[in-house]
Amino acid sequence: MTDPMIYDASDATTPVTELSKPARRVLGVLIEKAFTTPEYYPMTLKAVTTGCNQKNNRRPLTEYGEDDVADVLEKLREMGLAAVVHTESGRTERYRHYMRKRFTLSEPQLAILTELLLRGRQQLGELRSRASRMVPIETQDQLRAELEGLVKLNLLQASGPLDRRGVEVDHNLYPAKEGMKITQSAARDESDEPMTAVPPSPKPTPGHAPSAPAASSSSTAIEPRLAAMEATLGRLQRENAELREGMSAVRDELQKLSARFDELRQALGG
Repeated sequence: MTDPMIYDASDATTPVTELSKPARRVLGVLIEKAFTTPEYYPMTLKAVTTGCNQKNNRRPLTEYGEDDVADVLEKLREMGLAAVVHTESGRTERYRHYMRKRFTLSEPQLAILTELLLRGRQQLGELRSRASRMVPIETQDQLRAELEGLVKLNLLQASGPLDRRGVEVDHNLYPAKEGMKITQSAARDESDEPMTAVPPSPKPTPGHAPSAPAASSSSTAIEPRLAAMEATLGRLQRENAELREGMSAVRDELQKLSARFDELRQALGG
């Protein structure tokens, strides 16, 4: 049996600096499925369309038709980001991505960029959890190192320094007209708070007790409650992310079974 033949629409060398919303979704699906379901990759047009419109690991949700996806795939081929594969039987065209040919990326960087293409802006904790389903990213330090590399390639934008708590990141392939540039307004650490001079307390008048600093005591009482609420919120967000990832794994398995069923049906002439 001869190898499948791959056809490129062009040998595009123009730098890729922006992608339309449909192009980001289709490209993200091709890369994601290459990682998570390699046995069904390259992908048929139908499979790419299903991947674009699936309900998990996508934001926003879409309802693309096969004709829409076919047009996007052709544009990605013209940009040198995708190719069509003709198998020996010639029964069904399949598609693959060419990201590794257009960009010099590590495997974790490719997984991170894919996750951002599919879901958009995220905090580092949830990003590592989601990207790790494609390529292991063991620690937050490793994640930051990979993100720094994407920043140098101008493929990533962030709301502040990557070592700052609460920072959010996103890919940097939005067209300017979408207005998705992240403003540098990360959550501030306590060390960033400006130092304010505290005026001296007035001396008590003889015969009068000094008044209690009501605002200060009130603030002191609220701070522990806020800290507890933040801790609870963080725990709930982590649990929610874990539940979503579990559901994602189940749905991926169902998609594998569905794809296998379709292939068997085609093989049997159904």
